[in-house]
Amino acid sequence: MGDLFSLQGKVALVTGATHGLGMAMAKALAKNGATLVVNGHTPEKMISALQEYENDGIQAKGYLFDVTNASQVAENIEKITTEIGPIDILVNNAGMIMRVPALDMNPDDFRKVVDVDLVSPFILSQAVAKGMVERGGGKIINICSMMSELGRDTVSAYAAAKGGLKMLTRNLATEWAKYNIQVNGIGPGYFATEQTKPIRVDGHPMNNFILERTPAGRWGDPEDLAGVTVFLASKASNFVNGQIIYVDGGILATIGRPRE
Repeated sequence: MGDLFSLQGKVALVTGATHGLGMAMAKALAKNGATLVVNGHTPEKMISALQEYENDGIQAKGYLFDVTNASQVAENIEKITTEIGPIDILVNNAGMIMRVPALDMNPDDFRKVVDVDLVSPFILSQAVAKGMVERGGGKIINICSMMSELGRDTVSAYAAAKGGLKMLTRNLATEWAKYNIQVNGIGPGYFATEQTKPIRVDGHPMNNFILERTPAGRWGDPEDLAGVTVFLASKASNFVNGQIIYVDGGILATIGRPRE
């Protein structure tokens, strides 16, 4: 079974992996044998992230580029292929959210969110898949969201993009399965990260809401994503294609009734 999940000899590129859930998934891939390449767009964050990887015993390689810029993506995919090796695993994790009521949202901001959360995974997937086709296979993992299935106040652009990403995942799987490329998605629920730290306190309405509505009764730990990430990146998932696996403590399995 160990060989089934081994990523030895594989090169993995994780976008937006300088912090948070992207870093947690990247570490999981590296600890299971993958040669890790991380993308970011801020030099300071990249320096700090590479140091954290090193402190964890991981020799990650960092590349700074704008995931929404097709020419920058193509240039850096070529550099990674030359300097590190062909990309076997792509995790499209880079994303953003703007919490603005739909009546107030500027159309340019709406486009910006969709560009990062939906268009950039297409650009990256297309660029990486060309090499995967030539080599006869590969793994692409798109980081979706519970908002791929649900609507919520103030996140119209994010929900539209993540819903689109779910369908992009299924469509790319349909087109590229004949090349032995598996394209799947992960939909994280509510996770304990630095971003959510301010609301993860007793008495905060959002904290109470999440703890009451999640059947597991807790926030997700970033390490809860390790297993599913390794599974979808390994040959253990060779006949799994076009699926979105929600790692959410069961919240999408209910209609939202508070836990007893």
